[in-house]
Amino acid sequence: MSAGKKSADTIFALSSGAVPAAIAIVRLTGPAVRFALETIAGSLPSPRVATLAKLRHPRDGSVLDEAVVLFFPGPASVTGEDVGELHLHGGRAVVAGVLAALEELTGLRAAEAGEFTRRGFENGRLDLTGIEGLADLLQAETDAQRRQALRQYGGEARAIYDEWRRRIIAMRAEIEANLDFADEEDVPDDIGEDVGAKAAALADEIDRHLADGRRGERLRLGVEVAVMGPPNAGKSSLLNALAHRDVAIVTEEAGTTRDVIEVAMDLGGFPVTIADTAGVRDTEGRVEKEGIRRALARGREADLVLWVWDGSGPMPEVPADISASGATIWLVRNKVDLIDSDAEQTTSDVFDLSVSEGTGLGALTDALEGFASDACGRGESVLITRARHRENLVACRDGLRRVSVAESGMLEVTAEELRSAGDAIGRIAGKIGVEDLLDVVFSEFCIGK
Repeated sequence: MSAGKKSADTIFALSSGAVPAAIAIVRLTGPAVRFALETIAGSLPSPRVATLAKLRHPRDGSVLDEAVVLFFPGPASVTGEDVGELHLHGGRAVVAGVLAALEELTGLRAAEAGEFTRRGFENGRLDLTGIEGLADLLQAETDAQRRQALRQYGGEARAIYDEWRRRIIAMRAEIEANLDFADEEDVPDDIGEDVGAKAAALADEIDRHLADGRRGERLRLGVEVAVMGPPNAGKSSLLNALAHRDVAIVTEEAGTTRDVIEVAMDLGGFPVTIADTAGVRDTEGRVEKEGIRRALARGREADLVLWVWDGSGPMPEVPADISASGATIWLVRNKVDLIDSDAEQTTSDVFDLSVSEGTGLGALTDALEGFASDACGRGESVLITRARHRENLVACRDGLRRVSVAESGMLEVTAEELRSAGDAIGRIAGKIGVEDLLDVVFSEFCIGK
């Protein structure tokens, strides 16, 4: 079905989550909303006035439920179209009966995932950054994630991108005027001469946002922590202790952990995923070798590696590819309760633990919370929350840099670079060339949103 055909339909869906529940909200949007409400509720309520009505089946007039009915005329609605809401009793039979009745009405069909929000985008009620912020808000698991998503959904990013795009368009207009109307008396002789300086200033501004340590992406996706080390160092016990539940199997047998086991945590409002990995050692076993390969791969991708070893022996060397990966590495000496009190003490850059006795766990947890806070920017506002934002900003910045160093006579080249830079910003907000992205973005939404 084409996009145009879909937009001509009136769609409906349960928008309030799983039933049974105290209240279930069925939402409708599209050109036949007025007809649907008049048919099933008996009359069209006054705009934005909650009205109690008996809902009746359109075929035989049987009562389906007594519900609160709301009507929001377009374009002043969340989708830009006429929108209706039925606030039902939240039983499974009630909701199923109302949805089945709506399906019998001409021009109505069940909504697809994200279709309400997509219509809001198509009708100019939301830009793509706002839609992504809404998706992040629905999936937020920590307070910091919620705050970041709300800022983006509320238009904070959109305002900045719109201002940058406006400045690029203004620069391009100066160049186009110089190209097309240089001989006109009312066109100043020096028009376009300061475009290079303006482009450099905007490139510097974008650079400051790009140099954010990817804090927005980290906050949205979570900080990745890999627990690594030799077998029987207590890695799985440490994961269980940090998670406060038995996530990983713990035995005396070396090599028990074969695959990556992970747990998502909320540390001080910041999302952290801690992964227990297979013990790193030389082995001939094919299964254990695969586990070690996965462990090393996870360590290379992590933001932080906890290198754990049994403190009763010397610390094994951290694998070279982990040391060179760019991940932060913390040394964790476990089982300190088994160490002779006269043994050599570790330095201050090593965490001493006894997972079995709980010694040192509080200090490590506090340090992890601090690391997550720093990695996510301590909750301050950041502009870039997704890889595609960063990629388009880099393309825009690079184009502006080329404009800033272009020779004065290369007006056509300058105009083209500015057009490309403006298009890159436009792609972030969804103003140009994003059709191939829409299905991916809206697949993150549930039915009814």
